[in-house]
Amino acid sequence: MVAETPSAEELLKRPLYVYDLPQGLLTTLALKNDERAITVAEDSLDTPGETRYEAAQDLAVASSTSCTLCKVSFLNVQEQRSHVRSDHHRYNLKAQLRGNPTLDEVQFNKAVGELDESISGSESSEGDDEDDGGGQLSALLKRQAKISQANEEEMEASSSRKQTAGKHPLFWFSSSLFPSNVSLGVYRALFSDVEQDEPRHLVDSLRKKQLVAVSPRRSNDQTEGTQQQQPSPSPHIFMCMIGGGHFAAMLVSLAPEIHRRQGGVEERQARVIAHKTFHRYTTRRKQGGSQSASDAARGAAHSAGSSLRRYNEAALEKEIRELLADWKQMIDDAQLLFVRATGSTNRRILFGNHEGQVMKQNDPRLRGFPFSTRRATQGELMRCFKELTRVKVSQVDEAALAAAEAKQRQETSKPSTPRPQPSKPKLSKEDEAAMLHTTQIQALIRRSKIPALMSYLSKNSIPASFTFQPSDSQQNFRAPTPLHLAAQIDSPAMVLALLTKVEADPTTVNSEGRTPFELAGDRPTRDAFRVARHELGESKWNWEATKVPSGITRDDANQRTEREKKSAEEEEAIRRKAEMDRLKNEDIARAASQEARRPAGRALGAVEKTAQEKREEEMRGMTPEMRMRLERERRARAAEERIRRMQGR
Repeated sequence: MVAETPSAEELLKRPLYVYDLPQGLLTTLALKNDERAITVAEDSLDTPGETRYEAAQDLAVASSTSCTLCKVSFLNVQEQRSHVRSDHHRYNLKAQLRGNPTLDEVQFNKAVGELDESISGSESSEGDDEDDGGGQLSALLKRQAKISQANEEEMEASSSRKQTAGKHPLFWFSSSLFPSNVSLGVYRALFSDVEQDEPRHLVDSLRKKQLVAVSPRRSNDQTEGTQQQQPSPSPHIFMCMIGGGHFAAMLVSLAPEIHRRQGGVEERQARVIAHKTFHRYTTRRKQGGSQSASDAARGAAHSAGSSLRRYNEAALEKEIRELLADWKQMIDDAQLLFVRATGSTNRRILFGNHEGQVMKQNDPRLRGFPFSTRRATQGELMRCFKELTRVKVSQVDEAALAAAEAKQRQETSKPSTPRPQPSKPKLSKEDEAAMLHTTQIQALIRRSKIPALMSYLSKNSIPASFTFQPSDSQQNFRAPTPLHLAAQIDSPAMVLALLTKVEADPTTVNSEGRTPFELAGDRPTRDAFRVARHELGESKWNWEATKVPSGITRDDANQRTEREKKSAEEEEAIRRKAEMDRLKNEDIARAASQEARRPAGRALGAVEKTAQEKREEEMRGMTPEMRMRLERERRARAAEERIRRMQGR
C-alpha cells in the first residue's frame, strides 16, 4: 500500500531516503538541466571547474548554516559542529594561519590520497588526536606548494575519474510540490555508469531504485560480523575504509526497516547485514606514515617498534583478506562498492594480486566517498551511509544566481590586473640591532651572569634604561626593561647590580603602569631595592614614585634574612620532632595491638620454625653416619605414607 504523500512542509522537515521516496514526490520529479554548484544542505563538494559560480553562491539565499572557510553548507548546527571537528576544517584553519591558500574538499581529498596513511583523530574522543591532530596535518601543510601536482592514483579517482571529472558530485532535481527555489540533490555515485551516461533517464532510474520497507528480523535470525555466510536476498551495498592501521567494513541493506515506537509511530532505520573492524599499531607515532613506507624511503629500521609495526602490517593484511574471502559472495552480490583506501600500502592490501582476490580495481561498481571522511570505524561507516542515501535539500534564489553569474562574466571579460601582495615592513639596521641586544641581555639576566651583563652593556654603549624590542611582544609587555625582568624572575643580586652599578631607572613603568619593585615576588628581591635606596641616597630618584619602602643597610637585610632563615629552621625542627613523636606513638600502639592478638603460649615476636629448620635442629650434634641413618628413616616413612594413601583411595 502506498501511503498518502505528505505536504511540502512535512517533506522538508524530515530526511528523505533515496530508496524510499513518497510516490507523490517521485511522480513530480524532473532533472535540472543546469548542473551548477548549488549551495547544498549537507557536506557538498565544489569541483575546480565550478569556481565561476562562487560569487553566485555568495549572493544565494540559503536556509542552511555554512562554513565560509571550507565552502560547505549544512542543514543544522549539529552537522556544522561535526564539520568543525573534521580534518578538512582543521587543516584549512592552520593553512590560513600560516598564510597558505585553503583547499576545498576535492583538493583536500586528493592531497590526503598522496599520503600513505589517513589522517586520524578527527572524532572528538579519538583525538585523537589531538596535540595538533596528528603528524598528517603537519605533513599536508609542509607540502602545500606541491598539492597542485598531487598524485591522482587514488583508488576512488581511478575508478570514477571518467564519469566524474569536472562534474558536481550531485544530480539536482526539481519538483512541482516545492517552490522554484527548492532543489533536491542525489549523489551521482549512487547511479551506475550506464545511468550516468543517460541523464535523461535519471528520473526513471531513481524510480526503479525504490524498495519496499521490511519488518525487522528476529533477534535469533540476526547475524553479525563474519558469522553471516549466506548472501542476503535484498539489495545491499558494501562499504569499507582503511588507513592508519584502522579498518572497518560493512554490508548494509538498501531496503529500510520499519520500527514501531511508542504511540504507533513508524521509524525507518538502516539494516546492517554484517560488519567488522580491525585495528593494528602500524603508524609511526608523531611522525606519520606506515612502517613499510618508511622502509621504502629510508631503508629498513631495526628497532623494536619497527619490527612490531611490520608484524602488525602483515597481520592486518591477513585479517582483512580473510574477511573479504568470507564475505566474497555478499560482495559479489552488492550493487555498489564504496571504498576509501589512502596510500599505496592500503590499496595493495585490497586490490593487490593475491590468491583468492575478491576486489578488483577495475570493478565498475567501485566508488569513492564523494565527501571527506574520518577515522575508519563502524560509526563512521554508518554516518557515510546516511550521508550517501539522504536527499539533499537546497533553497537558492535563482534570480540572485543569474545576476551574480552575469556580474562574474563581466568581471572575467575585463583585463585582469595583478593584485598587489602585502609585503612585510622591512626592519631598519637600528631595529635589527635592538632585537639582537634584547636577546643577548635577556639571556644574561635569566642566567644571572652579572659580570658578563655589565661588560656587554659597557662594550656596546647600551644604557641601563634600554627598552626591549619588539615592545609589543608578549614577553616584553610585562617586563620592558632589564630591571623589570630581573625583578620579575626574583633575582636580588641582579637587581642590586643594575641599580647600583649601571644606575638603572627604578621609576620606569611597564605597559600595565607597574614599576620594577611591584613585580618582585619575594622578600630578598624587595630588600635589594631597599638596600639600593639606602646606598644611592634619597636624592638620586623619586623613590615615592618607585613604590620602594624606606631604605635599609646590607647588614640589616642580611640579619633579617638570617633571622628568617633561623626561624624557618626552628619551625622545621619542631615539625620534625612532632612527626617523629607521632610515628613513635603509632609504633607503640601497633605493638600493643599485636600483643593483644598474640596466641597464648607464644613469646612476643616468636616466629614459627619451618620444617627444614626443625630438621637441622634435630641433627645438630650428630655425626655424619647418624645423620645419614636419620635421613634414610625419614625417607622410608615418607614412602610408606605415600603407599598407604594410594591404597586407601
